[in-house]
Amino acid sequence: MAISSSAERLRQAILKAIEDHKITRAEYDEIINIATEDGHIDPQEQALLKELQNMIEDKSVKLVAK
Repeated sequence: MAISSSAERLRQAILKAIEDHKITRAEYDEIINIATEDGHIDPQEQALLKELQNMIEDKSVKLVAK
């Protein structure tokens, strides 16, 4: 199964957050917008969002103000 274009954009945005070990509220909102822009969150997007959420919860990626 091929990865959707929105899932690829989502992956890139999440990878940036992982590399930085931080994510701003604006970046987080952008990630959510990418995931929901087509009105459907596919299984690939769900997995990426879950991975990001887990990383925020275990503090390997920190949610920062700016």
